[in-house]
Amino acid sequence: MPSLTEPKLISGNANMTLAKSIARRMSMHRGMNVGLVDARVERFNDAEIFVEVFENVRGEDMFIIQSTSKPANDHLMELLIMADALRRSSAGRITAVIPYFGYARQDRRTKARTPISAKLVANMLTRAGIERILTMDLHAAQIQGFFDIPVDNLYAAPIFALDIQHHFGSMEDVMVISPDVGGVARARELAKRINAPLAIVDKRREKPGEVAEMTVIGDVTGKKCIIVDDLCDTAGTLCKAAEVLMDAGATEVHSYITHGVMSGPAVERVSKSVMKSLVITDTIEPTQAILDCPNIRIVPTAPVFAQGILNIWNGTSVSSLFETDTLVPIYEGLYNGNGG
Repeated sequence: MPSLTEPKLISGNANMTLAKSIARRMSMHRGMNVGLVDARVERFNDAEIFVEVFENVRGEDMFIIQSTSKPANDHLMELLIMADALRRSSAGRITAVIPYFGYARQDRRTKARTPISAKLVANMLTRAGIERILTMDLHAAQIQGFFDIPVDNLYAAPIFALDIQHHFGSMEDVMVISPDVGGVARARELAKRINAPLAIVDKRREKPGEVAEMTVIGDVTGKKCIIVDDLCDTAGTLCKAAEVLMDAGATEVHSYITHGVMSGPAVERVSKSVMKSLVITDTIEPTQAILDCPNIRIVPTAPVFAQGILNIWNGTSVSSLFETDTLVPIYEGLYNGNGG
């Protein structure tokens, strides 16, 4: 049954730009002003985080918008403390909207005596009083099983499909590329949406952050290659894969990455890369360097998150947002869905 109260949004400091964009989109949908709840999230001199909510939230359906991006620990603590503040203020339901779920890469034990940090984070969020999670492109789908509460995992693939159809037009010479064997399912999903063939770049790592060898599995000769992945950290693998694809006969290389972590030398590497463009979403607030980079483009996620929040609030289907056709009216004005 639909809630009798209006959904209320509150945001931490991780990505205030996205939070405000989501509020604007929801205002358009609701035909009324949907603003962020007035609150302060600040630090004491010793860097302790303090949260104070200035509005009455008793019985309200609350949505905390907070990516756990760099600095991951600070933003995670902000989220936990905001959840505790709302729970102690008698909020009706608390949903955490986490566009980028940090610690997701630590989803299993890779060797002896190592943690499964993603599970620990899931436990902390649940214990803080959060009753539902809305996120996008989890690094590993099984992380949903780490929670004993509902987790709605949105996908960037339908947004990317709209963007590709808009910017590339004909799909005749387009080929989707997975940058490693582990990402084949994600790449296949996008390839299916745009009716394009699939190839794989097989990489072998000597140690984390370093790629020893890459080979292309599939014929990319004369193709416009689109590398798809869930996140880009230092961009070393991405730029190397682009070089390997060009050497294998590709005419152009573009990349579509959901989460632009872009740490260290990433922006400089991309700017000097043979990649014609890198498309990322705004799940992580882009730095000025990213905004200034000529071959990096950002696609918005506010429309799909706003609709996801409204669907959760209304008690309607969130999985409907997995379909490209559903997103066409949501992204009206940005894409028209027919390649033009």
